[in-house]
Amino acid sequence: MTLPATMRAIRKLTAGEGLGIAEVPVPRPGPGEVLLKVTAASICGTDVHIYNWDAWSAGRIKPPVTLGHEFAGDVVALGEGVVDVPLGAPASGEGHILLANARHVVPGQEHLAKDMEVIGIDRDGAFADYVIVPRANLWLNDGALAPEIASLQDPFGNAVHTVHAQDVAGKTVLVTGGGGLIGLMTIPVARVAGAAAVYVTDVNQSRLEIARQLGADLALDARGDVVGAILAATDGAGVDVLLEMSGSAKAIDQGFQALRPGGEVAVLGLPSGAIELEWGKHVVLKGATVRGIYGRRIWETWHRMRRLLQSGAVDLKPLISHRFALDDFQQAFDVMRSGQSCKVILLP
Repeated sequence: MTLPATMRAIRKLTAGEGLGIAEVPVPRPGPGEVLLKVTAASICGTDVHIYNWDAWSAGRIKPPVTLGHEFAGDVVALGEGVVDVPLGAPASGEGHILLANARHVVPGQEHLAKDMEVIGIDRDGAFADYVIVPRANLWLNDGALAPEIASLQDPFGNAVHTVHAQDVAGKTVLVTGGGGLIGLMTIPVARVAGAAAVYVTDVNQSRLEIARQLGADLALDARGDVVGAILAATDGAGVDVLLEMSGSAKAIDQGFQALRPGGEVAVLGLPSGAIELEWGKHVVLKGATVRGIYGRRIWETWHRMRRLLQSGAVDLKPLISHRFALDDFQQAFDVMRSGQSCKVILLP
């Protein structure tokens, strides 16, 4: 395949709010790298943070850089040494790249290594016509999987990893911040894993309705008496498992109040700063088990995702609310920032 000389790319061009579209050279894969022609890319909350240029972005992002770390594409070129990937194969990429000189890497916990860079954050990403992916980070997709669904595997992996961090079979599960995209994804995953009941809290009413459609037994407004409703639903026992997706101090407190003694907690939500927690009451005296969750296990989580999607056990299509052409990225970000969307897909 003859590659064009240039391509479109949605980039953080300078420090400050907003993004721009630029014509940039099509990258050529180096040793151990693969070039994908992007077929779909989804906008993440992290992309919105970068658009807004908040304190995190200002401390992390070095413009100019092309955004986009949730994507699918077709293999169109191979770098030196890559001999096991067929041209034309549909693929996605694990966005967290372990650096060659990474230290203190624990087998099975590579996703937690400190020496990492992220596609679309530390290096050019997939809001473009083409994107480079290291072979070690390449995931070959089922050809029957629609590109827009394949592009959701990055956040879907967070949901799968969070649910399976503990056994939920036959247990009651509370998802705080369950109206967020990853929170919504946990509902069918927990159901397939055998949860006896799934309860969800959020403040977004439209998202709570989606949670009901996805199988939540209760979808509760977090501004109400969440704890009372959960205790009533569990005959006063409290939930067996808390999946914390919000990063909200109030939601975290509600979740721990609704947790039964001896319950388990998996925390994915990131607070914007330090929060207060009644450690003795919520953790020590309850004998609670608390796990921090970050990213996805490479490649254990991806194999699990593949089976869930291939079997039809989990259908992510209801989570896609908008689709935009790459050139219409501004409309896409406006919709995403409005809070009146679910997952927004860019199609080159």
